[in-house]
Amino acid sequence: MRESQIEAYFVKRVKEVGGISFKFTSPGVRGVPDRIVIYKVKVYFVELKAPGKTLRADQVRIHKRIILHGANCRVISTKEEVDLFIGELE
Repeated sequence: MRESQIEAYFVKRVKEVGGISFKFTSPGVRGVPDRIVIYKVKVYFVELKAPGKTLRADQVRIHKRIILHGANCRVISTKEEVDLFIGELE
């Protein structure tokens, strides 16, 4: 399954439960997560990957910085992981 398919499923599921999912880009900063999710006053940074793919070094560095600042940062690579994330939201 391709990353774009995981991302489309993710966006659909977040919307179904009433959350907001924004595509995240930060010009000049490589490695930021793909999506910012807002659900009931909580904010999550989510990187979507194809199954079996791992984070690049720049992504690992950015994820660590996000987590050190107390924010939620996730990596999701399957539809099952999407569903688990949605379960945690609800």
